[in-house]
Amino acid sequence: MIDYTTLVIFIPTFFFVSITPGMCMTLALTLGMSIGVKRTLWMMLGELIGVAAVAIAAVVGVASVMLKYPDVFAVVKYIGGAYLVYVGVQMWLSKGRMSLSSTQEPANIGRLTLFNQGLFTAISNPKGWAFMVSLLPPFINTQLAITPQLMVLVAVIMVSEFTCMMLYASGGKTLRIFLSKGDNVKLMNRIAGTLMAGVGVWLALS
Repeated sequence: MIDYTTLVIFIPTFFFVSITPGMCMTLALTLGMSIGVKRTLWMMLGELIGVAAVAIAAVVGVASVMLKYPDVFAVVKYIGGAYLVYVGVQMWLSKGRMSLSSTQEPANIGRLTLFNQGLFTAISNPKGWAFMVSLLPPFINTQLAITPQLMVLVAVIMVSEFTCMMLYASGGKTLRIFLSKGDNVKLMNRIAGTLMAGVGVWLALS
């Protein structure tokens, strides 16, 4: 089904790529701080589906076409980036559903909104597409059936991404607990808002 030597090389390679700070990991850290790990799982679900779609498209060749026509990304990328900046500013001002209140209760943000944040961040990241195009094809053995290999590699990618996002989200929650001891709600909102807006700018300019 798949060359196990290739798999042994692929697992640590992709884990290293996943654990490196990026847009999705920063988003997980920010949401872990503002709404908690449990609620952040909805963003992670969207991100995992988006990453899986990009990985599959990379292997079947869709990504190469998309990379030749970067304007295809423009509308989604700019709208998504602008929305994240807007949310970040709202959080910085201690406004909006994602900002923390003095009661330290998680914000009542919709599951679909969180899911869409993760999904659009994953699929509208040109660097993600470029990376998948360059990384995945070399690990596909053309002498073996493509579909089983792709399923295994995508499964590895999703497990790696989920593990790393959980680490980042947990780090955000820990930071939230640490800061809350001094009743620094406004400071937490400003840190989370700055990170969120930063992800938006990063997405728009990448």
